[in-house]
Amino acid sequence: MDPVIRLLSDLVAINSINPTLVAGAPGEAEIAAEVAAVMRRFGLDVETQLAAPGRPNTIGVLEGRRKGRALMFCGHLDTVGVAGMAAPFAPIERDGRVYGRGTQDMKSGVAAMIDAARLVAESGGLDAGRLIVAAVVDEEHSSIGADALVATWTADAAVVTEPTGLEIAVGHKGFAWIDVEVRGKAAHGSRPADGQDAILRMGRVLHHLEALDRDLQARRRHALLGTGSLHASIIDGGHELSSYPDRARLQMERRTLPGEPDSAALGEVQSILERLRRDDPTFRGDARAVFSRPAYELPADHELPRTLAAVVRDAGRTPTLSGMSFWTDAAVLGHAGIPSVLFGPGGAGLHSAEEYVEVADVLACRNALAELARRFCR
Repeated sequence: MDPVIRLLSDLVAINSINPTLVAGAPGEAEIAAEVAAVMRRFGLDVETQLAAPGRPNTIGVLEGRRKGRALMFCGHLDTVGVAGMAAPFAPIERDGRVYGRGTQDMKSGVAAMIDAARLVAESGGLDAGRLIVAAVVDEEHSSIGADALVATWTADAAVVTEPTGLEIAVGHKGFAWIDVEVRGKAAHGSRPADGQDAILRMGRVLHHLEALDRDLQARRRHALLGTGSLHASIIDGGHELSSYPDRARLQMERRTLPGEPDSAALGEVQSILERLRRDDPTFRGDARAVFSRPAYELPADHELPRTLAAVVRDAGRTPTLSGMSFWTDAAVLGHAGIPSVLFGPGGAGLHSAEEYVEVADVLACRNALAELARRFCR
C-alpha cells in the first residue's frame, strides 16, 4: 500500500466528527495528535494551536536551506456525522476506491498534502523558502480553525486540498444564514376574528422568497460559479391544533457570488418584509443575520494557478480551471491576504451514507503538490 493511502486509512479510522454539528462528538483532538506525530516522524517542525478548548490546529513546517517564498497546504480534520453509515470508521479499499467517512471530505486531501511534504523532505528538502502544512479544525461549521490559523500564520500562496476531482478551482461561492420571524396573534381556533395566523403569514414571505430565488437564478451567470440562490432550510411555529399560531420562524440560506457584500442577503429579506408591511399594516415580521462567509475568487492568471496548471500538464494531465459551489477555508486564507486555490482528489458521497475517494486521484494529488512546492518555494 502506498504511504499516502495508508495514512488516509489511518485518518479515516479516527472519529473526528465536529462536536458543534453532533452533540457529544469527539472533535479533532485525536486526529490532530496523529497528524502531528506523522509530520514529526519525517522531520517537520510541528506546532499545535488551540482554536478552542480541545480543538487544536496542527501546523508543520519544512524550512528551505535559504530564505524564499512560503507555500501553505491547508485542509480540515473534522467531518460531518455518520447517520445511516454501517461502518464509517472502518476504511475499505475496493475497485480503486477507499470508502469511509471523510475519505473525500477531506481526509484524502489532508493525507495528500502531508505525504507531499514527506516526499519533499525525503528527496532533499527545499533549496529555498518554506512549506507550511496546516491541518485545521471546524471547517464543517464555522471555520474557527482557519480563523485562528490566519491570525498568526501567513504565506505567499496556499492550496486548500478540498475535493475538486483534480481541477484547479480559483473561486467558490459564499453563504449567509438569515433568521426570519413572523408574529401573529394567539386565539382559539374557533374564533378567527380574534386570531392572526403567523404560519399563513409566513407563507407570504415564502412566496416572495421563491420569486427572489427565481430572479437570482435568472441573472447573468458568473463564468465559473453560476448564479446566486437561496433556500428555506428550517421552519417551525405553532403550539397546538386548535389554536391560532402566534409565531412562525424560518431559517434560510442565501448562496452568494464574488463581489456581493455580506449584507446583501439580509437586505433582500428586509425589503420583502417592508413590502409586506406596506401591503398589510397588521403584518409583523423581522429578520436578522446569523452568520455569513464571503465568496472568494483568485484571478485565473495569478502565478499560483498557472504554476499548478503547469505541474498538472507536465504530469500528463490536462489542467482544468473551475469554481466550486461549496464554501471552503480558501476564502478565509484569501481574504487574509494569502492567494489560494482549491486542488484535491475526486470521489463522491460528500455528507452522504456512502462516501469514497479515487485512489489514483489521491496519488496524483500528492505528487502534484510535492512538485508545486519544489517550483514555488524559491
